[in-house]
Amino acid sequence: MKRFVLLTLCLVLIFTASVNLFAEEKLKVGVAYLWTIRDMGWTTAHYKGIQYMRAVVGSEIEIIEKEKVVTATDAEAVMRDFIAQGCKLIFGTTYSHMDAMEILSAEFPDVIFEHCSGYKKNDTNFGNYFMRMYQGEYLAGYMAGLMGFKNIGTVATNPIPEPVRGINAFTIGLLKGLNEAEMKHNAEKVNTPIWLNAWRDETNETLYAEMLSVKGHDLIRQMADTPDSSRAACAKGVPAIGYGEDVSQYGVKCALLSSIWNWGPYYVDSVQRVLDGTWEPGDPWWGFDKGGMKISNFHDSVPMDVRNKVLAEKAKLDVGEDDIFIGPIYDNTGELRVPEGGKLTDMDLLTMNWLVQGVVGKLPK
Repeated sequence: MKRFVLLTLCLVLIFTASVNLFAEEKLKVGVAYLWTIRDMGWTTAHYKGIQYMRAVVGSEIEIIEKEKVVTATDAEAVMRDFIAQGCKLIFGTTYSHMDAMEILSAEFPDVIFEHCSGYKKNDTNFGNYFMRMYQGEYLAGYMAGLMGFKNIGTVATNPIPEPVRGINAFTIGLLKGLNEAEMKHNAEKVNTPIWLNAWRDETNETLYAEMLSVKGHDLIRQMADTPDSSRAACAKGVPAIGYGEDVSQYGVKCALLSSIWNWGPYYVDSVQRVLDGTWEPGDPWWGFDKGGMKISNFHDSVPMDVRNKVLAEKAKLDVGEDDIFIGPIYDNTGELRVPEGGKLTDMDLLTMNWLVQGVVGKLPK
């Protein structure tokens, strides 16, 4: 009888140890967010992506999340804590996390670091990822032009390549739509940006949208991480275009369309590569073809023929046909930047620091 009890006890201990070992083998993933997951913009979109990842591969991973990781100093402290808790994969979801991740990746070679929107990486455990938001902005601009909007006011964020190429892609689409619709317009002045010099600034987002509306701009384009500029446009009776999230879900009833970050598929892909042992550092830049971007449903006021034309352009992007920045393209000083038949490379886009014809003003220094 004693031998039976001892045997049973041994089996229980072995089973318990096996369960604990299995639990320890789960991949721990740390996620550092720029702001609160309820910001209705950039961070909300990343959070939704992580939740999508949790739904797909959640049984194989454990996720540790931290909000309001704003500065490089914040990022280093938070990520050191992630590592102390056993994280072997860390996502830094904003530009300011980059330098801290570079330092930590050298110090902890057995941890994988994935940085969103940056350019630094190494050959072993530090890579980048991003999405081609400019594709969604091109589609939104094309829709606006087809509908005859020709005096856009843009509440812009920071004058760095990401927003700059977005403004340019929107304007290229806008001019294409206006020309196809045979609408009279001043090709030199169809899109006027006002710069926040910030990713989010609720007070000035509202103020600038109101200013642009009062000055007679017929459509307000949001670029910041909150829907406040779109809301302000609605309050002034001016239609808007949302950014990052579908702003109509946040009460923005005048939004004709929103371009939407869709991070989930990439997070699943990255985690799966780590689990499979096939992860390598790189700088993937996904567009509609990889599911990294989406557009919202159209507002009821958008005519069906306009919708069909926009969706036809989207169908090209869905299969990787991205001819948005194909020449001839002039900047807003009249200089030829892309000759007939030429096309900007990804590096050209990632370093873009000039404005296309049709955009009013200069980049702030």
